[in-house]
Amino acid sequence: MKATFFAATRCCGSLLSDGSGETAIEAAAATSLQQTDSGKVCIITTCAGANMARWLPLINHIEAYAKTEGCRCMRIFGRKGWLRVLEGYEEQHIIMDRDIWKWLK
Repeated sequence: MKATFFAATRCCGSLLSDGSGETAIEAAAATSLQQTDSGKVCIITTCAGANMARWLPLINHIEAYAKTEGCRCMRIFGRKGWLRVLEGYEEQHIIMDRDIWKWLK
């Protein structure tokens, strides 16, 4: 089965193959380029799939794309678990929520 990692950016995804000739999407990611006060940032807005060990290294392609687009950094809004598997990424901020239905009457 051929497995595709699709990155929804202006660049295309990369093809992973196991040689069987069948095709399936094994993972998907979407990005957004955003201009901030400190420069352009490439944000991975979503990324999920099966067999992460096969497609996680393909993040390098998204990072290369961001570099050619003039981005100063990559940014991911996600669960803390991503920090364990993404080398070189560091926690920069936290997100705090307040349930307004609970607190505002």
